[in-house]
Amino acid sequence: MFELDHDLAQDIVDRAMAILPCNVNVMDSQGLILGSGEAERINTRHEGAQLVLANGRIVELDNDAAKCLKGVQPGVNLPLMLDGRLIGVLGLTGDPQQLRTYGELVRMTAEMLLAQRHLQVEQHWRRQRCDDLLALLLGSSGDSTRLLDEAQQLGLKPQLARVPCLFELESGPPAEALATWLMSRYPDGWCVSPARQSLLWCRPAAVALDEQRLLERLQRHGWHVQRLAVGPAAQSLEQLRRGYRRVRDLLAYGREVLPAERLLNLTRYRLPALLWRHRNDDALDELLEPLLRIRSKDASGQLLNTLRAWCTHDGQSQACADALGIHRNSLRYRLERIAELGEVDPQRLDGMLTLYLGLQLLPAD
Repeated sequence: MFELDHDLAQDIVDRAMAILPCNVNVMDSQGLILGSGEAERINTRHEGAQLVLANGRIVELDNDAAKCLKGVQPGVNLPLMLDGRLIGVLGLTGDPQQLRTYGELVRMTAEMLLAQRHLQVEQHWRRQRCDDLLALLLGSSGDSTRLLDEAQQLGLKPQLARVPCLFELESGPPAEALATWLMSRYPDGWCVSPARQSLLWCRPAAVALDEQRLLERLQRHGWHVQRLAVGPAAQSLEQLRRGYRRVRDLLAYGREVLPAERLLNLTRYRLPALLWRHRNDDALDELLEPLLRIRSKDASGQLLNTLRAWCTHDGQSQACADALGIHRNSLRYRLERIAELGEVDPQRLDGMLTLYLGLQLLPAD
């Protein structure tokens, strides 16, 4: 429940006293002075305010009436309302007859400030609760009925199919600013920032988006995206959680193996990203050993480039030779040299598969 605090009360006092030639007090719902032009009166009880709180109406006090009450000076005391609820009292010190009109105007301004601050508090709470809910929904216990119901009530629409997009920012404004920008332009998106320069954006799958153009647009707005990993559309929260884990692996893979690639799509790099997750397994070292032997004798990189082209063209000699701009006999010679150095024949299906998988794990020079 929203309540007056010292900062807000003093803000009202300072604004009013910048215009009015009198002292102003703001009291809370217990009659305690929270803000005043007379600092010594702060945190003291105001019996005139307690009369307002008890009766819910304006109380004017002349000199004689003020003498009968503790901590009170002559003036006008007006109830402060928020959404129909009495939450405090505004007091103006001086001759009540001269202050009536001023009092109403100051009360109107004060209640506008209260409403504005209340809205800010509500919005902050909502953002914070949404962030907490998203963290839970994307965590291991995100399918509980209570969480889903609350997410629905807050307008998060957990039933929507979503595409996980993981940004890694190089420089520029922090991830929170990017989240605000994305959510203002693409409604119903979810944004979670694992770190200051990292942002997970779960955009609605129904939104058609060209990720390359998005990167260019962000660049123009000052966000330097080092890389963006995009997963497939997830039809459920469980699929979205899996998708998040996979784009996280994909981002790590791209950082080490394809540092020049800014846009990484899991559809294209699904197998490499899967292998990268298990890159520390001893069994995967066997995939790299042939390539490391080849690279040690391939100073120009010609053999590895040939092998990449061979795999890209599915072992089709003419298509591969054309792509490299060489004769088929030259291609055959290179493939034989690859087989000799790596002790794996790329012209056999099992050898080609072994070398292809190893290429996916081979870090860029």
